[in-house]
Amino acid sequence: MFDAVAPATTFDEIYPELGEIATDEWLDRLGVALTGRVSRAVRSRPQRINAIVDRVNLVADSYAGLKEDALREAARELKRELRRDGLRDELVARAFALIRETAGRVLGMRHFDVQLLGGWVLINGMVAEMHTGEGKTLTATLPACAAALAGIPVHVITVNDYLVERDCELMRPIYEALGLTVAAATAEMDHRSRQAAYLADVVYCTNKTVVFDYLRDRILLGSNSSSLHLKLEKIYGADARIRRLLLRGLNFAIVDEADSVLADEARTPLIISAEASSPDEATVARQALDLAQQLVVGDDFLIIKSERRIALTETGHSRVIDLCKSLGGVWNGALRREELVTQALTALNLFVRDEHYLVRDGKVQVVDEFTGRVMADRSWGQGLHQLIETKEGCEITARREPLARISYQRFFRRYRHLSGMTGTAKEVAGELGDVYGLAVVPVPTHRPSRRIYTPDRIFETEDEKWQCVVDRVAELHAKGAPVLLGTRSVAASEVASRLLTERGVEHSVLNAKQDEVEAEIVARAGEPGRITIATNMAGRGTDIKLGPGVEELGGLHVILSERHEAGRIDRQLAGRCARQGDPGSFEAILSLEDPLVLPFKGGVFEWLMRRFTRPGHPKADAAKKRFIDFAQWRTERTQSGVRRKLLKSDKQQGDILSFSGRPE
Repeated sequence: MFDAVAPATTFDEIYPELGEIATDEWLDRLGVALTGRVSRAVRSRPQRINAIVDRVNLVADSYAGLKEDALREAARELKRELRRDGLRDELVARAFALIRETAGRVLGMRHFDVQLLGGWVLINGMVAEMHTGEGKTLTATLPACAAALAGIPVHVITVNDYLVERDCELMRPIYEALGLTVAAATAEMDHRSRQAAYLADVVYCTNKTVVFDYLRDRILLGSNSSSLHLKLEKIYGADARIRRLLLRGLNFAIVDEADSVLADEARTPLIISAEASSPDEATVARQALDLAQQLVVGDDFLIIKSERRIALTETGHSRVIDLCKSLGGVWNGALRREELVTQALTALNLFVRDEHYLVRDGKVQVVDEFTGRVMADRSWGQGLHQLIETKEGCEITARREPLARISYQRFFRRYRHLSGMTGTAKEVAGELGDVYGLAVVPVPTHRPSRRIYTPDRIFETEDEKWQCVVDRVAELHAKGAPVLLGTRSVAASEVASRLLTERGVEHSVLNAKQDEVEAEIVARAGEPGRITIATNMAGRGTDIKLGPGVEELGGLHVILSERHEAGRIDRQLAGRCARQGDPGSFEAILSLEDPLVLPFKGGVFEWLMRRFTRPGHPKADAAKKRFIDFAQWRTERTQSGVRRKLLKSDKQQGDILSFSGRPE
């Protein structure tokens, strides 16, 4: 749970959630940080966590010999005790033992000891760092069932609707055997269906679905949301606001792929908006792009690649004023004029087709750079989306006026109990602690890892890198070993596909353009001789099983063709091989022309690297690796700064809206 006690909302009985943590003054922030760190240190002590296995095993025998009717009666009795006394350690241990026994009977999947550890971490409000393939889906049933038996509504939150429906149906027999209800809430469902789903004891949903449903509730409630007022409204029958709410508050959340949801996704605020059409939208967008194309990089504007932003120079400001003199209209306003030109320069120089977006059926669709998935219902704000549509010759969609907005940081901090699980969290442990009050606890693997890491190979040019990648894939393919080739973008995956096709190597491509056949492609990726090219694998819930004879060939071989903006994503890709004690190997084949490195070319670190990369120098490879590591580290720091700034600005905007009487 959160380490600082936040005030409940005014309608706490009906819609329980935590209020804002007071951190306006530096002393408040220091107090919250110190209190939180002490509390997290106590809760995450290894001795305390490891004790759960012994506690569960002490009571396991009492359930093992029970027949089905007696087991159901034991569940009903435990339910009564949990609702009366809460989630006390002794009762949680009994609940875990009962859940494990039930899972073994109805699914043939009995929780391992390390999954008990993971479940204990989650029910104590922390992040369980469990290696890829260690069974996080089954682990989540432990805290979810225990909390639901105690009468607490539970949200199990993951990254896409496919995983929502799959995990819900896969784990349904456990919940139902314990007398609990479970449902999936997906984006395709209508209001009434989602409302019915949220009435279940345990609800599986995506982070995006639950946040937007929360915002819809906030719009419905408005500023007049006192508990008394809402109760009195019940006399209105079906028209009462309380009967039209979707959620039952923010009680207990288990976030799968927590680093992706709570960190990577947190750069983007969630906004509910309505169309605000303007008859001259297309004309203004075309004019902005025409103006931007007349400006010269280096003279009129700078591309700050490390921060992914455009900055006009003094010369650029003057040139924009001169170019706009004959246009009139919106171009007369200095702020609006420079905003439009800067956004147009951003669309032209920082957003690349098949990397940041796709064009399908004449529409621009955003690609999530952390998951490689198409976000069909997402658009960029402040006119950027319309400028990219104009750039690509697509029909312009109407701009949208925000009705309500919230950042992931502010939303998840409102849960009374927040926990998470992921394979890669240590790199953002500090941020998860400071922003959400979450400690990160590593959970050991069930079986020792057999993954083999090959030293990185780093080339000067992309052409040299791709030649090496294709040679390596062809070499492994000739032996019959399956290969997973990881790429950072759709464009890179298509380059790799073209080169392998020219070499005559049969392969499959899994990127944002083939997401509808993803499950079939992934299911076959471990077969002998199978070559799979994949964009970012983070959050896909991928389970690659080895085909016959593959273990003798060394298992699945994973090749990383360029590093991502976060080292965690590289580790996610590596985690696709050598799961649950299987053999496997991982190597990275990189170049100094990769997109991650380009923003740092020409700097001090490159100069230092070049001193040690002369042909034959014994430290050449190490110097290149340090340079790429530095580029990734700097990028991670920049992204973390962006997320923290968003949280601050979102809080300030929330305060302004609250003062004006609007809910968010």
